Amino acid sequence: MRIPDTTIEKLLGSANLATPEQIQSLKEAAAHAKLPLQDIVIEQQIATEDVLVEAFAKYAQIPYVELNPQNIPSDILTQIPERVARQYNAVLFKVDEDGTHHLAMEDPDDVQAVNFLQKEIGINTKIYIATHDNIQGALENYRGDVNQELTDVVDLQREEAPTTESTISEQDIAEDSPIAQTVNLLLEYAIRSHASDVHIEPREDFVRVRYRIDGVLREVNRLPSSVMGALISRIKILANLKIDEHRVPQDGRFKITVGGKSYALRVSSMPITDGEKIAMRILDESTQASTLEGLGYWGYSLKTIKQTIIEPNGMVLLTGPTGSGKSTSLFSILSILNTPEVNISTIEDPVEYKILGVNQTQANPKAGMTFANGLRAMLRQDPNIIMVGEIRDSETADLAIQAALTGHMVFSTLHTNNAAGSLPRLLDMNIEPFLIASTVRSTVGQRLVRRLHAGSRQAYTPTAEEQQELVKLFGLAPESAFKTLHELEKQAAAEGIGGDTPLSTDGNGILKLYRADANFNDDEASDGFKGRIGIYETLYNSPTIQKMIIARATSTQLQDQAVSEGMMTMLIDGLIKALRGETTVEEVLRVSRE
Repeated sequence: MRIPDTTIEKLLGSANLATPEQIQSLKEAAAHAKLPLQDIVIEQQIATEDVLVEAFAKYAQIPYVELNPQNIPSDILTQIPERVARQYNAVLFKVDEDGTHHLAMEDPDDVQAVNFLQKEIGINTKIYIATHDNIQGALENYRGDVNQELTDVVDLQREEAPTTESTISEQDIAEDSPIAQTVNLLLEYAIRSHASDVHIEPREDFVRVRYRIDGVLREVNRLPSSVMGALISRIKILANLKIDEHRVPQDGRFKITVGGKSYALRVSSMPITDGEKIAMRILDESTQASTLEGLGYWGYSLKTIKQTIIEPNGMVLLTGPTGSGKSTSLFSILSILNTPEVNISTIEDPVEYKILGVNQTQANPKAGMTFANGLRAMLRQDPNIIMVGEIRDSETADLAIQAALTGHMVFSTLHTNNAAGSLPRLLDMNIEPFLIASTVRSTVGQRLVRRLHAGSRQAYTPTAEEQQELVKLFGLAPESAFKTLHELEKQAAAEGIGGDTPLSTDGNGILKLYRADANFNDDEASDGFKGRIGIYETLYNSPTIQKMIIARATSTQLQDQAVSEGMMTMLIDGLIKALRGETTVEEVLRVSRE
């Protein structure tokens, strides 16, 4: 809902969301950007859309509702035709025995819409307000079972005669063709399944389709081999790739809209022995940056990262393998620092998250726009804050260090196993030790673990032998392990990790751990997990560590010193989150091997 600026100003004050000084600064930022105050408030993470809409509901004395699409009966939802529901962003979600209709709307102040809807369902209607995203999610219930639709389309194609690549016609890959419908359903089902990637892999007798959900690849369908040529061609047309080029890899991009949200699909084709493999990365363009706390930062890591990102100059490095959440962390950090007073410039490959007000550049090595060349040009653009997608070579590393030395704050990523490993990695890139010591403010190592679905979480008590094995696996000191875990768990609980879950330790042992219930079945969760959360270690470049860098200390020596100064390793962070019921010990050990 679009809330007037004057009302937003009142809400911020009455709900104690911002001080008068902050409100004035927000108004100036909105005027400067020529945007509604509501957009600036959300962009600067003063409040989320949910918080603003709920505050407006109280202010306007309209009931607020958060819809759960799974709980809306189909026979009630469809009392309003889909076309009408989508036109007015309205959902009928409940009907009482006395005939009262409960209607959720994005904009209950739209008198024309209310009048029209009451003609459809009757005047005995109670109207609620809900967020745009919540309404859109509920409207997707009109579609029914996308997976069943896909199965039906695939079954029809199995009956057709095999199609060779040389006999593919324009009709085979047209907008209204079965192949086009198959591609649309595959992507829609992937998005509804919260997949991050789609893999289409030709095999000798079939085409395998796999989705990466919560970091794990799963086979979701097998298509007849007869559709392979047309399927690949259709995707290439969407991504503006050459459909007659099969010998070399190609990269492209296209957009789709599902559930009122826009998604960008980054497409890569690769020749393999059985044909061409397609991989598509799904990027939600409507994604708002999470807070660092929302990503799973807490304790020493949260304190250190918040302290170092506001330094006037220097460098902060994020490390971890591909898919460990580095870009998401950077997205949140840049969103925190993104104010009208600073110029933030980035060079990325690719630009995964678009941030309003940030100058983002896509790397293009074929055109000469490498990270190094982009960074060199960026330094002539009067930046305060620079983000380089990845430091891959000595030239980029040297330029980034020089930028940090000359009054800029630089953020970048490296591929190393842990936070301490990034410092010797810079030495390998021929950066002088004294330059590393004087510019790097902190390094963050991270991984992503699957999050236990609350409904599938099952508690169990580990045996004494299992507890001792955990102490050994996680590198804890045996004589003080349980006391250390108990103190850390208490701190994590106080900071909101695991919500109000009771403590799992008592200082003398582990009372319980959690696992996924093998019998749990929910469309929203895969194998008892839903979503992911980060586990982190943040190394602060203290004076002692600076001296060790100059002396060319090993990553093990640097890590030991950082731990002695208070750093919590990723493994321990993961174990605490397992104790708090956020994930499982098995998950933490799985990702720590990456």
